[in-house]
Amino acid sequence: DVSYRTALNYIDKIESTLDVKIVSTTKGGKGGGGGTSLTEEGYSILKECKKINAIMELHKDVNEIEAEVINVDDAKGVMTIKMHDFEINAPLNRNYEVGYKLLALISYDNIFLMLEPQTSSIRNILKGQIVEMRLQNEVIRVKIDVGGIYLFSDITLSAEKELNLSIGKEVFVGFKAMSVATLKL
Repeated sequence: DVSYRTALNYIDKIESTLDVKIVSTTKGGKGGGGGTSLTEEGYSILKECKKINAIMELHKDVNEIEAEVINVDDAKGVMTIKMHDFEINAPLNRNYEVGYKLLALISYDNIFLMLEPQTSSIRNILKGQIVEMRLQNEVIRVKIDVGGIYLFSDITLSAEKELNLSIGKEVFVGFKAMSVATLKL
């Protein structure tokens, strides 16, 4: 629990940092009647915080792979990054240059499994082999060895049955370039 005074101090810090009013306070008379409510900006900030929390919850399970920028293509808006023995496309970040070391993040639920490579908008398709399958709450977490790097994919029970997946089976792993988030190391 936070006291009213402490909460107001936090609010003052937020308002001064953002240079925006997020709460409106009215004083009451002898009989009360005062109160505090969020301003339009306050509601907007609260909404954005809730969206960020929802996104964080959706993407808490991510593949983390160290990589290096090997090409920057301004015209296509992508960069090529090398991970171990393979290359993938990721969204262009103009703050990165060839040679920069990165951490590539790909959410488990953004990784598609295929029995054969498909022609599609998916820019990154890699050949791998299933090394582990584990049931977690109605979802199967599949661990795939892709040239010495392990990627995880979350799939439904029905997808596992339709694809007839099993440990040792060769599969193709696919993910869109836009599914790759990068952090400079």
